[in-house]
This record gives sequence, structure tokens and C-alpha cells, in this order.
Amino acid sequence: MSEPAPPGGWLADSAERWPVLGSELMSSGNIVRIRHDTVQMPDDRRVSREVVEHPGAVAIVAMNPDGEVLLIRQYRHPVQRLLWEIPAGLRDAPGETLLATAQRELVEEAGHRAADWRVLADFFPSPGISSERLRVFLARDLARVPEAERGYVPHHEEAHLVVAWAPLEAVVAGFLAGRLHNGVTAVGVLAAHAARQDGFAGLRGADAPEC
Repeated sequence: MSEPAPPGGWLADSAERWPVLGSELMSSGNIVRIRHDTVQMPDDRRVSREVVEHPGAVAIVAMNPDGEVLLIRQYRHPVQRLLWEIPAGLRDAPGETLLATAQRELVEEAGHRAADWRVLADFFPSPGISSERLRVFLARDLARVPEAERGYVPHHEEAHLVVAWAPLEAVVAGFLAGRLHNGVTAVGVLAAHAARQDGFAGLRGADAPEC
């Protein structure tokens, strides 16, 4: 038997901070830092938690009028796979808004601009260990940007990207069948698939506040 739902707008995450009694930096790299925290539980117990400090990222579900999604295939060394993904990038430019970061990444990685931007989802990819937060945008009314106008020279893994269009339904089916595995892409395309039911009317504006 299910329990009755609490009254009011209960189905929402809320900010909370349990006391941190001590914190020690364990490692620092080019993108992330790892620290060790001692956290006091509500019952006064003390527990140790490792935290990966991450600058966060944005990602873009870019869709054309035919309902196709713009994908890139990129090598991901930690999992040793070539993954089909939506364009994405770190929030590593000081003072740059989330929307501006997404617009820049769409040009740099996929060579497109978009006139219509909405927010699909905000989420924490791995909240049990990382502070990383992601905002996924929906981008429509697309126009291709000539390479000479992109102002960006791809390097490292990005120099070997493959760009392709795929029907939204095919991408969703790929995740359900276990052929596709990138997490942010799963969140983005599944959110887009659900949001399309009302013509994307329920989505937040591109400048909506983040949690």
C-alpha cells in the first residue's frame, strides 16, 4: 500500500547543508579537485566523504524541423569508448552566462547557431561524489556556421569529432536498447521526447534561474 503524498508542492529538491567539521584537499587537476570532508550527521555521528569539485557544464539538444537531433561522436578515455553525445562543454569561462556558454559550444563543437533557446533540464550527474551540475538546453531554428566564422580550432579529442543527425525517436530507442550510454545525452533526449508532447510549451525560458 502506498503512502499518501504530503500536502502542497512536496515533490521538489531543497537546499540543505549539514555541518562540515573539517575539510582537506587531497588532489588538484586541470579540471577537478578532490577533497575529504568530515560531515556531522543529524544523529551527531561523524562520517567521511570524498567530494569531487567540478566547475559544471552545459549541454544542448539541437533539433531541426524534421525532429532530428544533432549528435557528435567523441572518444572518452576514462570509459575507452567512442560515444554518441549531444554537444556539451564546461562552465570554465569566467563571467559567461550558461546560455552564452551553450551558444559558444554549439558553434565550436557542431558548427551551428540557434535562434530559439529553452531549458530542458537541470541535474546533478553524480551527486553522491561530485558537485558537478548540468543545464541542458533545447536549441531550435538552427543555422550552419561556416568553418571560417567559428573562431575555434579543435584540438585533442575534439579534432576527431564526427557530427551527424538522427531522429529523436531513434536516439531514445538507442538508449532503451542499450546501444547508447552517455548520461547527459540520455537526460536531454528523454526530456525533449517528453516535452515535445505539448509542443515544448511547458519548458522554461533560456534565462530561467538555476537551483
